[in-house]
Amino acid sequence: MGAAVTRAIRNFNLENRVEREISRMKPSPAPRHPSTKNLLREQMSSHPEIKGEIARKDDKLLSLLKDVYVDSKDPVSFVQVKDAGTPQKPKEFRLPKDHHSDMMNVNNIPKGKISIVEALTLLNNHKLYPDTWTAEKIAEEYHLEQQDVNSLLKYFVTFEVKILPPEGKKAIQSK
Repeated sequence: MGAAVTRAIRNFNLENRVEREISRMKPSPAPRHPSTKNLLREQMSSHPEIKGEIARKDDKLLSLLKDVYVDSKDPVSFVQVKDAGTPQKPKEFRLPKDHHSDMMNVNNIPKGKISIVEALTLLNNHKLYPDTWTAEKIAEEYHLEQQDVNSLLKYFVTFEVKILPPEGKKAIQSK
């Protein structure tokens, strides 16, 4: 039943809509590259005044163009002002805490930042031993801001997998 209604709506006034679409002026597509040279040559030979019109300079347009003046200045960014005034101090770096740095090719880490391995380690340490690995100790140990550590501990947790055997069935023994 729904298909019949849809078909009736789709076919309503179809002939008038088709005739209107066919009679509508359609833009002609741009000529393709190989045929462009031939068409231009034909037009130039049949209408030589076009060549003169292309080469002629319009004095009125040139005078208007001379009146146009654009004054543009880029906004001075904070970094450029800082560079121009005083030389930058070298950033402070620290060595990675664990021996996993050879695995990741990390030689030094900027202060205030941690690597993925360190983030997982400190999250796991805080999860297992929350009394010893407090936010203050983590901030001091890894040279981080206290607010960043609090947010890290609040919003991120490590992934933990627990495999529980189904109740009433025996667990399959591994070989």
